Amino acid sequence: MNLSLQPTASSVILTVLVMAAGIWMSYIACKRNRRPLTFKLEILRLAILGFICFLLFQPEWLITSSPQEKPKVSILEDRSGSMETQDVEISPQHVVTRTAYVQELLKGNSTESLKDTHVVEYASFGAPPAPDSPDYAMAGTDLAKPLEDAMQSSDNLRAVIMFTDGSHNASSSVLTQAQRMRTRGIPLFIISAGSPYPLPDLALQDVKAPTYGIIGETVQIPFTIKSTLGKETRATLAMTSRDTGKTVTRTVTIPAQGEVSDAVLWKIEKEGAETLELKLPVQPQERMHNNNASSFSISGRRESIKALVIDTLPRWEYRFIRNALYRDPGVDVHTLLFHPGLEEMGEGPGYLVKFPDKMEDLARYDVIFIGDVGLGSKGLTAEQASLLKGMVKNQACGIVFLPGYQGRQMELLKSELGDLIPVTFLNAKPEGTTQPSPSPLILTPEGRGSLLTMLADTEDENEEVWRNLPGFNWYAPVERPKAGSTVLAVHAADKNAYGRIPLIVTQSCGNGKILFMGTDSAWRWRRGVEDKYHYRFWSQVARWMSYQRNMAAGERIRLIPTPERPRPGDTLTVTAMVSDKLGAPLQNGEVFLDITAPEGSSSRVQMDTMDHTWGSFTASVKINRPGTLAKIRCGSLWFTASVKINRPGTWKLTASSSAEPDKSVTLSVITMSETLEKIGSPVNTALMEEMASITRGRMVKAEEIQRLIKEIRDLPMPPPMETRILLWCSPYTLFTLLLLLTLFWIGRKLNGTI
Repeated sequence: MNLSLQPTASSVILTVLVMAAGIWMSYIACKRNRRPLTFKLEILRLAILGFICFLLFQPEWLITSSPQEKPKVSILEDRSGSMETQDVEISPQHVVTRTAYVQELLKGNSTESLKDTHVVEYASFGAPPAPDSPDYAMAGTDLAKPLEDAMQSSDNLRAVIMFTDGSHNASSSVLTQAQRMRTRGIPLFIISAGSPYPLPDLALQDVKAPTYGIIGETVQIPFTIKSTLGKETRATLAMTSRDTGKTVTRTVTIPAQGEVSDAVLWKIEKEGAETLELKLPVQPQERMHNNNASSFSISGRRESIKALVIDTLPRWEYRFIRNALYRDPGVDVHTLLFHPGLEEMGEGPGYLVKFPDKMEDLARYDVIFIGDVGLGSKGLTAEQASLLKGMVKNQACGIVFLPGYQGRQMELLKSELGDLIPVTFLNAKPEGTTQPSPSPLILTPEGRGSLLTMLADTEDENEEVWRNLPGFNWYAPVERPKAGSTVLAVHAADKNAYGRIPLIVTQSCGNGKILFMGTDSAWRWRRGVEDKYHYRFWSQVARWMSYQRNMAAGERIRLIPTPERPRPGDTLTVTAMVSDKLGAPLQNGEVFLDITAPEGSSSRVQMDTMDHTWGSFTASVKINRPGTLAKIRCGSLWFTASVKINRPGTWKLTASSSAEPDKSVTLSVITMSETLEKIGSPVNTALMEEMASITRGRMVKAEEIQRLIKEIRDLPMPPPMETRILLWCSPYTLFTLLLLLTLFWIGRKLNGTI
């Protein structure tokens, strides 16, 4: 313990002046008052002044201390799932997992010599739970947590040695933790385990199967294959029904060190759930075989889609769309013709005499076709346009825009429907463009992969069909697609500043879908083949547009999940559309979400109201584990709830209204089975080097471990810790000063000094 002072010239001068003044005042006081106590009081006065002057020199106590225990070295071993990657080559014939490699390094490099001067502590981290554990899928690696634990375990930590592959998939910042280590002077030494190159592998990824399909119809199941092989690979995938044994195949060419996206077509042939497996054959060069297959379920159902076709005049396009939908056994079609030149609306089987103004009447329809219709007395009103927009956003309805040569749809831009049209128009040409010779449509890359434009069983055949389809003479005054839209087909010849004219465009809006058909000549596709392609196209349009709305549809409730196929960690948002006994959107009641876990336990949360005018309700479900979702209960108002799904298996979500508890509907949502830990990924060398560099440590090769141990053992002892106590700002100093001043004041009173 040492006392140090920091005098300055000003403080010395001030001290001399103060003490001189104090001595003069004491001399005068003693001369005036010769009582015995006076002399003692003046001595106390000089002591107080001397103490104050002493504080002007900024005195401080310097306390040094040395740690009583040995310095500590922490050795951390990564045992996460990625460490099971078998990519460490001991010899050409001997390849082991990263975990086994680390174990061999620990056995072969003794730390006994280090224990003479240090406390050595071993710790492992990231060990995954059992594969059947509910936490297995979301078990990951947090490199920051073991570093934090090591620093908290001792104030005398000298170094950290970490064996890891650098995989870090937690939300915490490992670099922030490395910076804290640097502040404390603790270097991090990392021994990498694993190869910096990915294993030779083909991985089947992003299989996005639909939740349901209509019996007799074909569904599209997209997928992606990622390759780390050194050469191009041609493989034939097989999709097999575990229930019937039916198999379809798809041959794809996968580029070397690249990926390819494609789709398999599957025809729904039976009612109820069907379990399918998509399998990619294992190649001889592959080192991993557990990522070549994906299983899922698709529910087949018989369904009647309700369609409404609205137009001004019975033009050819209107007639053939109506006829195609009328002959479709899965579609219940109604039509509405305004007939601007006539007093009365069109009538006949399936004809409406007026637009369904009531919300409950309009809410019956799954998809609405709007032809060459404008605004006004012989068209749609602004209120009706607003209702149609609400149908799309809140009721998951689909709207198909079918402009015509009269250009009446341009008037819709002045209404709320204008927001839904996925293209912008050229105002200078409202009538569109008529060309002397017909031109065909050309599919875009998005169109070639869309089920909506699939007119044949294979992609090659489909392109051939589209090339040979009869062309069109007129097209709408389209300028360009809007942001967020998807162009499926363009004009074969005509271009503008934005590229080829987009003529088949889709877009999502709220819960619903939009389709824009920029020509009125699809009816020509019947030439020579009758309804073969025309019927198929419009049937696919009707089902594609109404898919989300009918994902889970009951008598009173419809359920829409977003995303349809959630992954572990996603938040599943479920929208419920609830109607009363009369078919009107439910206005009064409560909504609940009942969740049944795989083992049978259940829980309930309230749903949140979105827009109770439309009888819409939502709930958010946190998907933390793979499994299947299926049960919701809904009520009259919108409620929002967040539910943690933390067990693998089948989850039941069943929806029912408080107004009619017996009217329920069940939704099946399959959670794609993926894990945070990825076996086969290369080591994250960049992260490990940055971590070590921040702490003033380094990456260490396996053969350098013994040298590292010697370096740590020979490190000089850290200097003693210093503690500085500033006396001038200490509370004890203030107390002492106040005590002296109090004694001085009491003494003067007792002495009778004025």
